[in-house]
Parts: sequence; C-alpha cells; structure tokens
Amino acid sequence: MKTPLTAVAVSCTLKPSPAASSSDLLATQLLEALSAHGVTGDLVRAVDLSLNPGVEKDMGGDDEWPRIREQVLDADILIFVTPTWMGQHSSVAQRVLERLDAELGETDADGRPTLFDKVAIAGIVGNEDGAHHIAAILFQSLNDVGFTVPAQSSVYWNGEAMHTTDYKDLDETPEKVASAIETAARNAAHLARLLAAHGYPAE
Repeated sequence: MKTPLTAVAVSCTLKPSPAASSSDLLATQLLEALSAHGVTGDLVRAVDLSLNPGVEKDMGGDDEWPRIREQVLDADILIFVTPTWMGQHSSVAQRVLERLDAELGETDADGRPTLFDKVAIAGIVGNEDGAHHIAAILFQSLNDVGFTVPAQSSVYWNGEAMHTTDYKDLDETPEKVASAIETAARNAAHLARLLAAHGYPAE
C-alpha cells in the first residue's frame, strides 16, 4: 500500500480572484496528476493574501504568510507555479521565495532544516521565452532552503511572443505539456514517498 502524501500548490499569478488564471490552471493540472499517485492537495493563490515584505516567518500586523507557511510545512510536495513577465518570474513569486528564506534559520526536532524531506516541482506559463531561466532560479532557491528537486520536474508552456492567447485559452493541453505534467507528478510522488520512509540524516 502506498504511503499517503499531501501537496500544496502555490500559484503566483498577478491576477486576484476570481479572475481566470493560467498559473492556477497549470497548478490544478499538476495537483490532478499527483492525485493519480495517491497525493491529495490544495491550491493557494498567493496574490489574494497579504504577504508582507521581509525574510521572517511572521512579519506581524496583517501578514498572512504564516497561513501559507503552515500549509507548506504540512505538505510533502510543493508545487510552485509562476507566470512569465518580462522574461522573469512574477513579483508575487519573488515575494514567496523571500518569505521561504526564513526557513534557513528554522529546524525540526532532530535539528534539521524544516524543509528537508520535502519535494518541490515548478510550473511556468507565459507568452514569451524565459521558462528555463525561471526554472533555474526557482530550483536553486527552493533547493537552497531545503527542498529536493525530482528529475524533469519543471513543466512549462510558452505561447508565441506578443501573442494574446494564454495557456488557459487553449482548447486542449498540448501533448508535450501533458506528458511533462505526468512525468513531474510521477517523479515527485516517487521521491516524496522515498523521503517519507527514509529522510535525510540529522548528522
């Protein structure tokens, strides 16, 4: 019997709810693909929350990062999805990365960084190039704070530059993207299950 796993998908779209979002769509597709491997999870649209600037786990006041942080710490898998703007990840994505930086100073009961034994995969959408560049930034940042990155775990779609068609406007998911979603989900679930059974040593 497979070990039950959980995931949280953080969508870093710039569009507040209830606007349709390509980032949300890709995040949802990744969650659905993971469900076939015994993984349950939820979607968070970060732009809908008040995420104060800073690199602490709680910046006080109206800061709602602690809510997302709790979901990330409770999950085995983080799905990090961002749109592409001016060839870069979104400002919301950068804010989330900066808030995750706080985990560098946090440890679990065994003295290990809090994000050890957790897996991260990435999704990137946009009507311009830059997906590989963004994936490199996301994976370096997420690995630096403790996440483990599975093989072939970035999923992206780039529309034609300066085109008006978004990922959410496509009649169907392109075959290559669908295949990448399945590969990322399968590898993420496999790796997360291994880490759940045999976590990184404390020393």
